[in-house]
Amino acid sequence: MALTGIQILKMLPKKNCGECGIPTCLAFAMKVAAGQTEIAECPYVSDEVKEQIGEASAPPIRTVKLGGGDHIFTTGGETCQFRHEKRFENPTGIAVLVTTEMDNAAVDGRLERFKSLRYERVGVMLKADLVAIKDAKGDAASFSALVKRVLAEAEDAKLILISDSPDNLAAAAKECGERKPLLFGATLANADAMAKIGQECGCPVGVKGQNVDDTVAISEKLLAAGLKDLVIDTGARTVRAAFEDNVLARRAAVKSKFKPLGFATITFPCEITDDPMLEAMVASVLIAKYTGIVVLSDLQGDTLFPLLLERLNIFTDPQRPMVVQEDVYPVNGPGDSSPVLITCNFSLTYFIVSGEIEGSKVPSWLLIKDTEGLSVLTAWAAGKFGADMIAQFIKKSGILEKVKHRELIIPGYLASLKGELEEELPEWKIVIGPREAGHLPAFLKEWKAAA
Repeated sequence: MALTGIQILKMLPKKNCGECGIPTCLAFAMKVAAGQTEIAECPYVSDEVKEQIGEASAPPIRTVKLGGGDHIFTTGGETCQFRHEKRFENPTGIAVLVTTEMDNAAVDGRLERFKSLRYERVGVMLKADLVAIKDAKGDAASFSALVKRVLAEAEDAKLILISDSPDNLAAAAKECGERKPLLFGATLANADAMAKIGQECGCPVGVKGQNVDDTVAISEKLLAAGLKDLVIDTGARTVRAAFEDNVLARRAAVKSKFKPLGFATITFPCEITDDPMLEAMVASVLIAKYTGIVVLSDLQGDTLFPLLLERLNIFTDPQRPMVVQEDVYPVNGPGDSSPVLITCNFSLTYFIVSGEIEGSKVPSWLLIKDTEGLSVLTAWAAGKFGADMIAQFIKKSGILEKVKHRELIIPGYLASLKGELEEELPEWKIVIGPREAGHLPAFLKEWKAAA
């Protein structure tokens, strides 16, 4: 059961030192209780208290990490059943399946599509996350060889190793080094061996149940053996059963705090149907209803892209605007005589404006001011896009060293700021740009001709 802020405060040293970045222990305790900071941020709390509070304040669905270094995939960590209650935390992982029975061309094709099917949208790179490697022959040598091949050819892939043999999984896991894979295939029969391998390798283990009851029994056995990081498969191989099991597991974990089901689920649309289009539709249902990882038989642009967009929409925090970093962005290779434009850091505004500038073919400097994700008029009304703030940003942005002229193009909706900006930036000429981004190409061409 989660602890309240007052309960957490009683376990703190109450120094009010502020070394955690929060002025008082009470405020710190409240933030820990709300999940806004970690108890480990307090430098004076004991390890025993850290463990006690960390366990009590942990999300009902355990957070599990795969991979290593700069390439980490995180699943689980969910705290609610419906997104409008708070938000969903970690996007569903999309995996492509390769097996030891596939010929080289089939494996090459899947790995090539894994690396090439990537799309940038509103500043986010959309792509598949994992490669599932199946020991279809039950042969340790061919399994390890395929794992080494994937490691070499797909450097940012996080791995799922699938085998009925704990020994084969152990041998393949050793090839992965610091890139910790998910070891999938724990059953009631091999749970003890899988728990030992998972602990020795420091890898999460995948539960391979036949139904929900069997999955619970395996999870309890692994938990009793000291293994904490699990991913569960209830064995459902129809879309209805998989849907129902995902809902049941999420409800049991979130509403009833039932630990044996308090883990992210892994589902296999690739085993539910042989029809690629139907497989994508099954995956779309499971992404919407709680699955942590979906494993697809292949990746194709016409089916992968809609799944990536669905995932983006579901896992975008509705309480937090999407933003781009405050900076100076060159568009079309600008030089020291190129026009300078400024706008807010709401991601949609940035991508629309930068897209229109790019389409104009006019080399330009685009200044993006941090407005906490608010659009131009909203930011101005909220006092986050005023003349003084723009002037401060201009002076510290480095644009003065990039251009010889002193002309700044502001959005047409900020025309009322022209006088104030000229007072704040007396050496600059303030030019009022168009209100709509769609008029920028013509405006920039006229500016270039006049210059």
